[in-house]
Amino acid sequence: MIKKLPSTTRSLPFALIRAREGVMAPIRDMLVDTGISEQQWRVLRVLSEYGPMDSSTLAERASLLHPSLTRMVFAMEKKGLVTQTRSDVDRRRQVVEIAAAGQNIIDSNREHALQIAKDFKARVGAEKYEQLIDLLEMFDPHSKN
Repeated sequence: MIKKLPSTTRSLPFALIRAREGVMAPIRDMLVDTGISEQQWRVLRVLSEYGPMDSSTLAERASLLHPSLTRMVFAMEKKGLVTQTRSDVDRRRQVVEIAAAGQNIIDSNREHALQIAKDFKARVGAEKYEQLIDLLEMFDPHSKN
């Protein structure tokens, strides 16, 4: 007997993709006038939060593949959003840092980003929101859980 796959309406991968699209829509709207992509926004957010870091750590924290990040950082450096230098400790490593123009994008969109987060929390409630983040973290291959 052939077992049927779960319905796509109750499939975790499908549900996550649908949820991602719902979550990212207001963020994409926010970024329309910035000239940056949602992936570039993630890079700037990570650098703004944690400070300069090597590209491998940045790729992991921004949830990007390293080759994609390498191309992206090159383009962002050309736009003046980030700087890239060789590590003093390991000359093979590149250290990426947010530039003033990149920080300006974060600062200019801070209130809008905070409102988006507030709207998400209001939609499900603060407690369920935190629970959802905790549950999703269980699927993160880099999580310490």
